[in-house]
Amino acid sequence: MKISLPFSNKNYLFSSSYLFFFFAAWSLWWSFYAIWLKNNIGVTGSDLGTIYSINQFTSITFMILYGVIQDKLGIRKHLMWIISVILIATGPFLIYVYEPLLASNFMLGVILGSILFSLGYLSACGLIDSYVEKISRKFGFEYGQARAWGCIGYAVSAAIGGLFFSLNPHLNFWAVSVVGVLFFITNVCYQPTKSLKRKEIQQKTDNYNSITLNDFTIIFKNTKFWGLVVFTLGTWSFYNIYDQQLFPVFYANLFSDPKIGASVYGQLNSVQVILEGIGMACIPLLINRIGPKSSLLLGGVIMTCRILGAAIFDDIYIISFIKMLHAIEVPLFVISIFKYNAANFDKRLSSTLFLVGFQIATSVGIIILSIPIGMLFDKVGYHTIFFIISCVVIVSLVVGSFTLSNKKIENQ
Repeated sequence: MKISLPFSNKNYLFSSSYLFFFFAAWSLWWSFYAIWLKNNIGVTGSDLGTIYSINQFTSITFMILYGVIQDKLGIRKHLMWIISVILIATGPFLIYVYEPLLASNFMLGVILGSILFSLGYLSACGLIDSYVEKISRKFGFEYGQARAWGCIGYAVSAAIGGLFFSLNPHLNFWAVSVVGVLFFITNVCYQPTKSLKRKEIQQKTDNYNSITLNDFTIIFKNTKFWGLVVFTLGTWSFYNIYDQQLFPVFYANLFSDPKIGASVYGQLNSVQVILEGIGMACIPLLINRIGPKSSLLLGGVIMTCRILGAAIFDDIYIISFIKMLHAIEVPLFVISIFKYNAANFDKRLSSTLFLVGFQIATSVGIIILSIPIGMLFDKVGYHTIFFIISCVVIVSLVVGSFTLSNKKIENQ
């Protein structure tokens, strides 16, 4: 694939804008969502678990719908209008609908919130990623180079959002709507089909309109697809439980005062997200050279090193350095998944493949595995559970080395 210079490619600029504004809007409220629910709304730990569980289950439904619909649309931007409207509506919804309902009619508020959050954020994240990936393949730039701006947007908003949140959380919510307007303007201005000749537009439209139920059925009967799903469950799902549910508290407890630990962790996380953005821009060159399979396995090796490092060491500086490995591993995994799908499956179905084969597989894995891992953790503690998780990842890497396909994208 011929790679154009990114800043001379207007499709790259618009794609980067989509990702920057989306992740900036999401970070402004999602980074502080749990704290707001616990400290400002006053929900219990049980209620918090209920909110997150319902959000997760609802998002899975919309991931499937988004994937199938976007694959039928191709590079047309119809679904981006839905996201635009929800981003703008987030501020008023959180302040005037969601917050009062959680106090007066908890379950109604949770259900309404799960629908809006799934449509606009939890499911939309994978949708925008897969949409930009389609654009990148069509107009000759690397998806990772655009995705880097999403990381930057998230990091910048997390820093600004922390200042807003310390004053009044409602400032965060209104700021989301302001960024949503910028996303809306981006969608108004971007005309992807204008970059194509009329004949090519008709050919692409006919190609995507020709997608049938049988095309999706073929994918789900493909052993390569299920091999990738199993690999995802054994690596990415376990890693996310480690990174999101176990590591933050483990890290904070390394300090004499866990509050200081939490503060340092937040700063460390911001640095990591920025480095992740740099990785998104640079790592595609490595993936193009060694191939998607080797890149996925390399990402798994780095993942194992990080988990084992936390199992072996207690030194704050070593653990902080190990945390930075996340900035290499995430780009390796996410970008390689797209390239693996493009090399091995029908490119027209890239959104469904990413949302179902990666995002939903990860979510289902987390839902199924979180409780037993949590119960095991209560019995054995951090270091032992980290050893166990790393062993599972190692076994998955060995299996993946035999089951994953070596195929690369032609003319890359």
